[in-house]
Amino acid sequence: MIAPRNSARLIVLAAGGTGGHVFPAEALAQELLAQGHRLALVTDKRGTGYTGTLGLIDTYNISGQGLTGKGVFGLIKGAISLGTGLWQARKLLESLRPAAVVGFGGYASAPTVFAATQLGIPTVIHEQNAILGRANRLLARRVNRVCTSIELAKQIDTPAQIIRTGMPVRAAVAAQRGAPYHAPATEQPFKLVVLGGSQGAKVFSDIIPAAMKLLPEALRKRIEISQQCRPEELDRTLLAYDEAGVHVQLRVFFDNVPELLAGAHLLIARSGASTVAEACVIGRPSLLIPYPHAADNHQAFNADALAAAGGAWALRQPQFTAANLAELMTQFAANPAALAKAAAAASTFSVPDAAHRLADVVTALIRGEDSARAASRSSNAPSSISTHTMNRGIV
Repeated sequence: MIAPRNSARLIVLAAGGTGGHVFPAEALAQELLAQGHRLALVTDKRGTGYTGTLGLIDTYNISGQGLTGKGVFGLIKGAISLGTGLWQARKLLESLRPAAVVGFGGYASAPTVFAATQLGIPTVIHEQNAILGRANRLLARRVNRVCTSIELAKQIDTPAQIIRTGMPVRAAVAAQRGAPYHAPATEQPFKLVVLGGSQGAKVFSDIIPAAMKLLPEALRKRIEISQQCRPEELDRTLLAYDEAGVHVQLRVFFDNVPELLAGAHLLIARSGASTVAEACVIGRPSLLIPYPHAADNHQAFNADALAAAGGAWALRQPQFTAANLAELMTQFAANPAALAKAAAAASTFSVPDAAHRLADVVTALIRGEDSARAASRSSNAPSSISTHTMNRGIV
């Protein structure tokens, strides 16, 4: 095993360039730096120019790209890139000699974590979704610890210790934890937040304004919507809402999502791991429409897990119609207690100190302690993983 050079232990974080991988890496970096650890980040070409905490630590880029959906030549090119990334990662880790490597998924994570296992460096992977991604499924058989955001929907074959640490969230989200939820009272505004991922979801621009037109006039006048929208959809979506007589603010990007969620009565969104975690930490009910083309259908598993816990309602995209949404909105307005109950369930489902728990797993591994015991010291959230059934009624 490669030993660290000195007592100031270096921990390497490996994450791809997308937000779902970067947000938890950022949160863990903040926690580990506060504990006095030295950090380095390994990422791919998408991860250049980070701001925040990740922008303050040494960053190394390695090769890597996906292997699926690109034809024979794409597969060959991807395999060569990943092989190059593995060679680069091994050389880098031999030079850095870290005390541990933590992988969050993405193209840069797999070769870095794999190289660390070859070199005998203690390794942790963090899975944001309710099922392991393809790279993490392979790595789980080699690493020392598998940390999860939520309970895994499928059993995995691994000798590693599996620990639910939760999904680390941004500091701005954590700051809204505990904001009280007030169900929409009769004749008072009914506030919706609509998020469709980083690019907005076209289906939301198609369905939600059409659903608003089907509502009784008294309910339409109460609804206030803050919706993320693709640039090319802004004009026609705004026109559709004007025709429905519903107040809306459309943005390509909201820089105040935590504040919007804190003031919302209901979130309508895709069910990416970050979205689900942020809604739960703030404690807001959600109607989740999983992206149907997500890898391994992981968004459906995320949505179903939260729905099973009572914190959300999950609809597959074919069932997300104007008529069904209008019926749901009518039910919510008639039974606001159901929203309040879901808000409380979402809050209970969350692990608000996830970054601290994940940091405890990493540092306990370095010290040779039992990681599950260390991760649960400061929280009542469950640390073990079990399978579960999913889905529940609408209201």
